[in-house]
Amino acid sequence: MNFVATDIAGVMLIEPRVFGDDRGYFMETWHAAHFAAAGIDATFVQDNHSRSAKGVLRGLHYQAPRPQGKLIRVTAGTVFDVVVDLRRSSASFGRCFGAELSEANRRMLWAPPGTAHGFLTLSRSADLIYKCTDFYAPADEQAIAWNDADLAIPWPLDGAAPVLSARDASAGSFAGARLYP
Repeated sequence: MNFVATDIAGVMLIEPRVFGDDRGYFMETWHAAHFAAAGIDATFVQDNHSRSAKGVLRGLHYQAPRPQGKLIRVTAGTVFDVVVDLRRSSASFGRCFGAELSEANRRMLWAPPGTAHGFLTLSRSADLIYKCTDFYAPADEQAIAWNDADLAIPWPLDGAAPVLSARDASAGSFAGARLYP
């Protein structure tokens, strides 16, 4: 695997080695020792699978005070995936990183605890699978508006309005968000 550091502390874009032939392909998506050697020493307790239609934007979601780290990959379709650093002590606090994840490029994204996550579905539909370092806790759910002016995320909307849940449509600002130390 190739681990590519981003400009956000701890956020990694992961390019797995893919072994393919006329029968299909094989790739390793998790190997604790390889990830630990790259600085990702995570224990996962929950896996989630999300399917979204074209134009659906989910996020920016996170849990506080108990943060979740997420290892994200797309198994069908294409998304524009975004991570926002919410750790006040981080040199990259308030910065965002976005990348295209797809079944074709097979890249994965590591969003460490202390970050918010969101994605926009670019294909007809997309299946996103992510491993979490802590259990889902409904009382800890937090959301920041996808279009927060302070974050200025360059979502590739091509002039179309995203499809949002009621929760995401009413999410608060980054300035008013519950942050991490």
